[in-house]
Amino acid sequence: MSTNNKKMSLTAKVLLGMCLGVVTGFIFRTLLSDVTFIQEYIVQGALNVGGEIFIASLKMLVVPLIFVSLVCGTSSLKDLATLGRLGGKTLAFYLVTTAIAITLALVMGSVFQPGAGVDLTSATTFSAEEAPTLGQVIVGMFPTNPINSMAEGNTLQIIVFAVLFGIAISLAGKPGERIAALFSDFNEVIMKLVSLLMNIAPYGVFCLMAQLFSELGLDAIVNLLEYFLVLAGTLLLHGLVTYSIMFRVFTGLNPLIFLKKMEDAIMFAFSTASSNATIPVTMETTTRRMGVDNKVAAFTVPLGATINMDGTAIMQGVATAFIAQAFNIDLSFNDYLMVILTATLASVGTAGVPGVGIIMLAMVLNQVGLPVEGIALIIGVDRLLDMIRTAVNITGDSVVTCIVGKSEGAMDVARFNDPNAGKTEEEIHFSSAKNTHTL
Repeated sequence: MSTNNKKMSLTAKVLLGMCLGVVTGFIFRTLLSDVTFIQEYIVQGALNVGGEIFIASLKMLVVPLIFVSLVCGTSSLKDLATLGRLGGKTLAFYLVTTAIAITLALVMGSVFQPGAGVDLTSATTFSAEEAPTLGQVIVGMFPTNPINSMAEGNTLQIIVFAVLFGIAISLAGKPGERIAALFSDFNEVIMKLVSLLMNIAPYGVFCLMAQLFSELGLDAIVNLLEYFLVLAGTLLLHGLVTYSIMFRVFTGLNPLIFLKKMEDAIMFAFSTASSNATIPVTMETTTRRMGVDNKVAAFTVPLGATINMDGTAIMQGVATAFIAQAFNIDLSFNDYLMVILTATLASVGTAGVPGVGIIMLAMVLNQVGLPVEGIALIIGVDRLLDMIRTAVNITGDSVVTCIVGKSEGAMDVARFNDPNAGKTEEEIHFSSAKNTHTL
């Protein structure tokens, strides 16, 4: 057997790094928690540095990738009607999936009653930042200084400027064609940089997992086990079942192939707990692995990472039911409808705000008269659940990207059905060797 055939695929390496990180973290917490050298120089030193470098490397790509990809995609559109139709479809699907997510969460929370009999003595005073109004968000989408928007990583402002810049290129004739060709080459270089940085992914994931699980106390999960299981189960149900049904109905393609090709992006999202940091991987997955045209993915993926918060909506639904039950407050049918409406609109109205999940939850609780202090009950396990939520969020971004791409005739179905599409030669060799060994 050749040397290439023995090499592991990126997916296998990342999964191995994740598992080893979890085991290492538990060992450090349970057996070596009193060893100063381990805690100061390994956990807070090497692991922290390695994890931060990995996250910084991904975030480094986000702004240039969004801007360049979106300029390329928009400049390739021949008319503004196409852009309007693309934006309308994308926003509609994101809002619908969010409404489905919050409804599913409220049903699950009502059926399994995770807050029944919860001891509230651990509740502490909690205050969340005030969320901006929808009007403020819309005004804030338009940058006064695009360079400053890029420096601050303001995704919505970058999207608006890139769309306007791309439209200007498409209308500028010959000069626009020259600029478009330059951006197309620039986009290829950035995607190559994404591929290069993927090589450090297994090590970055190992550092992130090891540090997290060396600090994560199991007592927090045990105390809120029912809430944890209901929320995690609802997230998985939405991510695997709801999205698969939508994908099949609106594209006619096999959802199992979709989920298989999402492996890398899902693991990146889980380990980083950041939709924005995962944008480079999501973009590469939807374009090179699934065959969606860049003019669609460049618009839907960054927008989804900003406003599509199905995982967060599910957390709000389950948490609302949990807090209501914990405080022995009965919610009416109208209250549940108000939760669905508020959470769906808040997913747009709080786009780009730090700590958006908690802010949105505080808005929802205030809307139906539940005590915001109840957030303190669940915040202890929120970090681990946030990782699952992020994986669900980017899966939803990719589903909508494929649906919109297919409806616009901008998806290569042959590439989607090709299991080796977008893979490196090393990964193809590994996959072939694994299949041969199985046979």
